[in-house]
Amino acid sequence: MVTSSKKITPPVTVVAAFFGFLVSTVSALVSAGLLLGAREELANALRTSDTQMTEEQLDQAVTVAQAFAVGVAVLVALFYLWLAFKLKAGRNWARVVLTVVTLLQVASLFTTQGNSLWGYGSCAIAVVALVLSYLPASNEYIAAVKHSR
Repeated sequence: MVTSSKKITPPVTVVAAFFGFLVSTVSALVSAGLLLGAREELANALRTSDTQMTEEQLDQAVTVAQAFAVGVAVLVALFYLWLAFKLKAGRNWARVVLTVVTLLQVASLFTTQGNSLWGYGSCAIAVVALVLSYLPASNEYIAAVKHSR
């Protein structure tokens, strides 16, 4: 950890964790984007369910479902990115929230069906980034940032 005129430079572990969370976020967004290509599969699932929708209603339902899912994914990604930047700035509360979010992401892999390779990859990268954020150099950096305020 290098200090110069009261500016504390994040160690390699924090920088690597930051980039890991960035890559995990981009991967999750790509996975959400793949949902847009699954329009016909969603429509077929609705057709085979016990709904009495016309084709026009079915088309609207698929559009709304896709828009909602992508919108939620974008909002979650923005929140995740904000937390990653706060972690890089040495905020312990961001590391704690990232821990909770990553653990929820891991739990969702075990409790939901239809996970893709993108989902597993995104989660694995987030877990590695999380571990990096708790290594001794990261702990020292976060403590130094807290002490300097």
